[in-house]
Amino acid sequence: MRSTDVADPDYFHRVVDCQWACPAHTPVPEYIRLIAQRRYDDAYMVNWVSNVFPGVLGRTCDRPCEPACRRGRVEDHNAAKPEPVAICRLKRVAADLKGDDVRAMIPRALPRNGKRVACVGAGPASLTVARDLALQGYAVTVFDGERKAGGFMRSQVPRFRLPERVIDEEVGHILHLGVEFRSGQYVSSMKALLGEGFDAVFVGSGAPRGRDLKIPGRDEAAAQIRIGIDWLASVSFGHVTAVGKQVIVLGGGNTAMDCCRSARRLGAEQVTVLVRSTYEDMKASPWEKEDAEHEGIPIKPCHSPKAFLLEGGKLVGMRFEIVESVYDDKGRRTLKPSGQPDVDVPCDEVLVAVGQENAFPWIERDAGIAFDEWGLPVLDAVTHQSSLPQVFFGGDAAFGPKNIITAVAHGHEAAVSIDRLLHGEPVTQRPPPHVNLVSQKMGIHEWSYDNAPSNDLRFKVPWAKAEQALASIAVEVELGFDAATAFKEAARCLNCDVQTVFTPKACIECDACVDICPMDCISFTDDSPDEATLRQRLKAPALNLAQGLYLGLPLKTGRVMVKDEDVCLHCGLCAERCPTGAWDMQKFLLLTTKAGPACRDGKPASTKKEVVA
Repeated sequence: MRSTDVADPDYFHRVVDCQWACPAHTPVPEYIRLIAQRRYDDAYMVNWVSNVFPGVLGRTCDRPCEPACRRGRVEDHNAAKPEPVAICRLKRVAADLKGDDVRAMIPRALPRNGKRVACVGAGPASLTVARDLALQGYAVTVFDGERKAGGFMRSQVPRFRLPERVIDEEVGHILHLGVEFRSGQYVSSMKALLGEGFDAVFVGSGAPRGRDLKIPGRDEAAAQIRIGIDWLASVSFGHVTAVGKQVIVLGGGNTAMDCCRSARRLGAEQVTVLVRSTYEDMKASPWEKEDAEHEGIPIKPCHSPKAFLLEGGKLVGMRFEIVESVYDDKGRRTLKPSGQPDVDVPCDEVLVAVGQENAFPWIERDAGIAFDEWGLPVLDAVTHQSSLPQVFFGGDAAFGPKNIITAVAHGHEAAVSIDRLLHGEPVTQRPPPHVNLVSQKMGIHEWSYDNAPSNDLRFKVPWAKAEQALASIAVEVELGFDAATAFKEAARCLNCDVQTVFTPKACIECDACVDICPMDCISFTDDSPDEATLRQRLKAPALNLAQGLYLGLPLKTGRVMVKDEDVCLHCGLCAERCPTGAWDMQKFLLLTTKAGPACRDGKPASTKKEVVA
């Protein structure tokens, strides 16, 4: 076995599970510590640099960081249901409790550099590109058919989850950098846009077309059937203010959850969600399902739509076949009839939320941009460059529907590509991130961070009273943590970015660190020819193969030090107990490179244009 290369930034990055899981690689423990110190402005800015929309994402993020959180893996004996740190809701704390000084902390845009960039669509991906490039002196123009910028954050996320004032504020931070927003201007021709002389074009137009359901009765009942994302937009803009008394929502994603909860607030007496998959296989986030059920909305799995039922030309219900999920040896799911009788469910309105599709009718097929068999642009997965070198895609328009934080990550990468392209550098060469590793030692047994893990269970976010929340679609349901609760929740963070760094030549193999480790994650053992054997040989076998082993060798006796990164609390007891200082607690910081001088290498590209096939 080889000693762990802690000089490789990816090693410790993977150990910071939450940051590694975040598509935008937000330094999560860093801003949580700042919240615990009541430095809300600083915590907000840490987020703003990485994810651009802290207030929006603090309410609506799909939270890929939370399932990865180590806290949910190390408190098995604390709770019947171990839960991660409320990372997303702490992000909202930074947004809610920040002061007016944040405006002064936002950098000023550099003087114009003579380059012009167009962004099609004013959603999170385009606005991220605009933010990153405007700061570097690019003249960025954002086109959108709506009156206000924000894209699906504004049109499809209900106001009871995301107040419009939050969108206005955070979009405003970007537009105030000198970004030109052409509202109400729908781009109808890529060729015409390219003819306006822009040096680069970014397409962040989303996946604007909801999938329909073509089953018997669909055409006859068309007046009482709505496509989910279109209906949500109509509700958001005030075009729809009422709904039927008995509403069926078809689909198991987050859009379906927004539809059913919105219908409940618009006066529906009975709302039922029916989905073809099992409850566990629904695409909706677990908390989205919980919120809908908390509001009294039943979710019925394994119901496959069979027909719309009409009487006298009006919709009166739907017929469903009861199915079961069957999986092959590769995990692929097939829905098969269960043999149970069909079920009829009464309704007078149906909201169809069974998926979204990309639609690019405005991009001429002879414009030089290649599309695949599913109608998606052919892109380089890293650079986001299309087959037309100066045109880039991101967000849902790139690889299909995802979420806001993924769209932000796409925007950052596309902005780097555009910046390099317009400086004559190859876009396929990606710059490394900014990384440092700094000791937190302030004395013999003192550290610059609070290393005593809290035993508190996850704190619940307070909700508005049900009679208020369900009476209006504009009343925000979640109220957010107050400062005192935020402090206690932040104390649950295990500071996974403060790493245990081992120096083999200083070790005297006294095993003091082994004795004091509360998780039995440090072992000194004989070397092994393979990792699988070594994992079983430790004081506590390391069974989570997704987490690495930290190896320190060679030691004077020929043994190796092995630490299982999976369950380490980063408490620092090993470093406090070590008599020789072989262990140290060092804070690891990784900041992904954004557009600007740091992303360039100063070496011009060849004169040959790069084309991604």
